[in-house]
Amino acid sequence: MSTVSWTEDKTCRTARWHSENGTLPPYSIVVVSDSTTADAACRSARAGTGLLWRGDFHNARQLLRAMGRRVERKAPLGDDPAEAFRRYRASRRRRAELLGKLLVLLEDDYSLALRRAPDVRRACTGAYGAPRGRMVVALTELLGVLGAAQWREKGVYVPALGERIHPHYGVFSPVRGEYVDLVASAPLPARAETAFDLGTGTGVLAAILGRRGFRRITATDNNPRALTCARANLDRLGLSSVAVRGPALFPDGEADLVVCNPPWLPGTPTSALESGVYDENSSMLHAFLSGLPAHLRPGGEGWLILSDLPEHLGLRPHGDILARITAAGLHITGRLSTHPTHHRAHNPTSPLHNARTRETTSLYRLTPR
Repeated sequence: MSTVSWTEDKTCRTARWHSENGTLPPYSIVVVSDSTTADAACRSARAGTGLLWRGDFHNARQLLRAMGRRVERKAPLGDDPAEAFRRYRASRRRRAELLGKLLVLLEDDYSLALRRAPDVRRACTGAYGAPRGRMVVALTELLGVLGAAQWREKGVYVPALGERIHPHYGVFSPVRGEYVDLVASAPLPARAETAFDLGTGTGVLAAILGRRGFRRITATDNNPRALTCARANLDRLGLSSVAVRGPALFPDGEADLVVCNPPWLPGTPTSALESGVYDENSSMLHAFLSGLPAHLRPGGEGWLILSDLPEHLGLRPHGDILARITAAGLHITGRLSTHPTHHRAHNPTSPLHNARTRETTSLYRLTPR
């Protein structure tokens, strides 16, 4: 456990340091308040100094936005899509590192002793568990915790279910409905009694399979938060018979249908939430393909849901997926495809707009050769 220290009112104070993405604590911390300018804050942050906010909460949010505007000067990304994507991610990472230097102190009960501060105790307990003493976190992380608590309370409406799914903190939300619609509409295998949902996340695909008539479903995930989230959603939907297992990719045994919606982009995630987007070395994708034949019952199918955005970004060679499917001893018996409907796909100001306008999401129906 890391601790940080700072001087306040001529007294040396300490607290536990916490960062969900594993960011190391700053080398030094100074106390700042409402009189701190964005230029001064950026200079200190670039020097590696943490800025512990002790003023008005809403002023802290305004300072954060002002700092963000000072680091958002857009440099040309170039014509090579892979290099453009790397530069884009690097710029986002640098921005996150700088803004992450603006810090707040959570008291023993997760309360925030700032003027006009909201009551963050319930949101922090939902994200971090029971309090374990005072701790310092980045304001950006706390705002993420508060936003996640709102999403968890409100939920995400899933038309294919006619119900809401409630994502927990650190679990990727099913806001991109096209992959859910593919699973809801794909033709079922001739025998459809048992199913595995690998990397279940919120449990949304396991819920779809339950509504489609599968009697025995096992949902797996490597993220402990996802296992808790999936169990809560499935219980809420009256699907308590679905077994939630982990941390694991494949459960024991075989199934008539094995569904996998791995993270679509090859790359290293920088947080638990990014693990729903980035699959380092495409390890989950490859593990699914190589392990699928041994986990299918006779006549069974595997469904792989995947976007071709990595090909358009130059992150994966064209034809690589088909080659890996063949190398795993699998055959494509059908393919359903759709185009994304989320707002980023239609935002011309996005630096990745050209690639996103060509993106296709596909469900591959796979059987052993």
